[in-house]
Amino acid sequence: MLRRVLCTVLFMGALPSLAAVSQGHISVVLLGATGDLAKKYLWQGLFQLYMDQVSSGHSFTFHGAALTALEPGQRLMFDVLKKLACPPDEPPNRCAVLKDQFLKLSQYHQLKTAENYTALNREIETLLRQEGLKEAGRIFYFSVPPFAYTEIARHINSSCRPPPGAWLRVVLEKPFGHDLESAQQLAAELTSFFREEEMYRVDHYLGKQAVAHILPFRDQNRQFLDPIWNRHHVERVEIVLKETVDAKGRTSFYEEYGVIRDVLQNHLTEALMFLTMELPANVSRAEEVLQCKLQAFQSLRGLEKNSAVLGQYQAYASQVREELQKAQDYISTTPTFAGVLIHSDNLRWEGVPFLLTSGKALDERVGYVRVLFKNRAYCTQSETLRDAGHSQCKAKQIIFYIGHGALNTPAVLVSRNLFKPVMPEGSWKEAVGQSDLHIFGQPLSDYYVYSPVKERDAYSVLISNIYHGRKDFFITTENLLASWGFWTPLLDSISHQPLRLYPGGVENQHLLDFEMVSGEVAFTLAEPVELLNPNRLMPSDYRTIESKFRQSPLVSAWSEDLISQLASDIEKTASQTVAHSGQFHLALSGGSSPVVLFQRLARHHYAFPWKHTHIWLVDERCVPLTDAESNFFSLHNHLLQSVRVPYFNVHPMPVHLNQRLCVEEDRGTELYAKEIMALVANASFDLVLLGVGTDGHTASLFPHSEDGLEGAQTVVLTESPVKPHQRMSLSLPLINKARRVFVLVLGKGKHDITTLLSRVGHAPRKWPISGVSPSSGQLVWYVDYEALLG
Repeated sequence: MLRRVLCTVLFMGALPSLAAVSQGHISVVLLGATGDLAKKYLWQGLFQLYMDQVSSGHSFTFHGAALTALEPGQRLMFDVLKKLACPPDEPPNRCAVLKDQFLKLSQYHQLKTAENYTALNREIETLLRQEGLKEAGRIFYFSVPPFAYTEIARHINSSCRPPPGAWLRVVLEKPFGHDLESAQQLAAELTSFFREEEMYRVDHYLGKQAVAHILPFRDQNRQFLDPIWNRHHVERVEIVLKETVDAKGRTSFYEEYGVIRDVLQNHLTEALMFLTMELPANVSRAEEVLQCKLQAFQSLRGLEKNSAVLGQYQAYASQVREELQKAQDYISTTPTFAGVLIHSDNLRWEGVPFLLTSGKALDERVGYVRVLFKNRAYCTQSETLRDAGHSQCKAKQIIFYIGHGALNTPAVLVSRNLFKPVMPEGSWKEAVGQSDLHIFGQPLSDYYVYSPVKERDAYSVLISNIYHGRKDFFITTENLLASWGFWTPLLDSISHQPLRLYPGGVENQHLLDFEMVSGEVAFTLAEPVELLNPNRLMPSDYRTIESKFRQSPLVSAWSEDLISQLASDIEKTASQTVAHSGQFHLALSGGSSPVVLFQRLARHHYAFPWKHTHIWLVDERCVPLTDAESNFFSLHNHLLQSVRVPYFNVHPMPVHLNQRLCVEEDRGTELYAKEIMALVANASFDLVLLGVGTDGHTASLFPHSEDGLEGAQTVVLTESPVKPHQRMSLSLPLINKARRVFVLVLGKGKHDITTLLSRVGHAPRKWPISGVSPSSGQLVWYVDYEALLG
């Protein structure tokens, strides 16, 4: 049958000769062949592949598969295939022949059991043997829910792999997990059946023509972009996908994922990577592109709760209650709108804001990537007399217009006062004639405008790339986990955050407008936001908290407000000390609690006298300073690299000497003690920041150990009960010589030890923190409500 099909195509002039078939045969298996995605996009994409490649020398068969029984499944599938269409520029005669042949080369299978997969494999092998064809490879397209991936993968691996010498390409549709942990689990399951080079994870936005052209555009216009594609020239970048439709009919999916998981973590993040990654020498080499993308992920600054603004359209909750049969008092905290501010900490993009925005029930349907450049020009000529297209005072921007909106087509727009871009003539054409349209406040005539010569559906583009083995258009396991690693902390922090309700459509007005302030984002309208969780206790509920803790001053608030207050108090102390003595000696503890404080100091306290500040470590783990476990590594990542502390004012603990860690003979503790004596007057730090462990330890001074609790030694080696065990720490007598000691305690996990410490006296051998009592200085406790009240 296959040979008859090929002969017919040859007769119609679609193939140069039968000899060309010798490149081999490709079997395409579409799992979920009767589902919505297959009906809307995938079968059309496979038909487009057949039309494009019928003369390539490969022969094809297409196997639709689903759980549905043979007869009804076959009927459903062929109802879809009969509606397939050719592009408008395809000659009708050729279209009719190719469509007829495509239907003849397609067949339906019920794939439900291991025996079904074995039978499919046997059928493919029999067909090839009968036709005398060599197998080139097999494509399995998983258009099924992720919970079915593992079982299908097991069947393919055990009984449906192609023979040695032929390739296997397994295509996977999102969602690829719900967070980092679930993505890791799914990835581990799949990698037990398939090699990395065999897996093609689809993000259909990478098939959108404007998105797919970002890297080629940067490559072909290096001469223009190299001087300006950086923080000195780019003011900001906006990556936006707005939708007018709501989530009605999809609330079961949306309740689990929400807008960030549905759009930002994948579609918009991939566009972000194309913009921020360093260009490889050869953008056609998939391995180089993927490596550069991974490096770009690693440069992204971690997200905090205040990195995002969130909303939910008003009708969503009632839709959820109706579709998911929830109780009338059910409250959904799923965002349907999100605006997120992202920063990259590499030198090219440091300080440039990247705004990622998406939502349902908005005023228009549009997608775009907009790079807005700084404008340093001052034009003396009045605006009416300026050259409309080339005035240096007009906005300068590059826009990758994904589709819909005012243009209603994919496009690349470059301001005429920037440069005339190089575009591939075969695939992009310059728009002719002027339009009265305005894009971002400027007439279309202010831009060089290019649109695709031939518009192609994203899935057609991606299916073509699967056929060609272009891995750079797909998500590797490494990049997938890097993306989830970036987004999961934000998702965890906002899981119960109040959402701004909005009516939807044009009635939203300015409700969802937001602005950037000191590295954070906030809605511009400060009107009260309706709380979706009215039972949550607020700070005003705790007005009667004692202002003392263990006979010392206590500051308590919700963690976010507490960190803000602590950072302000540290800056105030630093400024007063520098004004009095010319320098400020600050000793900082490690652990997880101070991280948010470090980030706050880096991003909000621009008047901090860093130039006159010496940074010391209270304690350090005995690992290399470049190790992620190192306290100094965390301090560097979250604070030091973002502020201007003179290099010689930074004093890491010398735990790594003579290519070994914390060996007494290397005298690292003596070196640090001498450095303190040489630089810190009377060895009295101006401020020491401490934390508290759940066992009552502070710095790296641990219960049931006398190391560092008394005696003349100011810096000591200690043993922690948890890995890494070896530590270096300031001693308790040295800490108690400080002029001020601030103790930071955060989270419900610290509630038990906080309660215990409120009752016990001075017992440092049991609870080292109880021994902190500055001999001539001040001790202040900063304890959040969760630690204080549970």
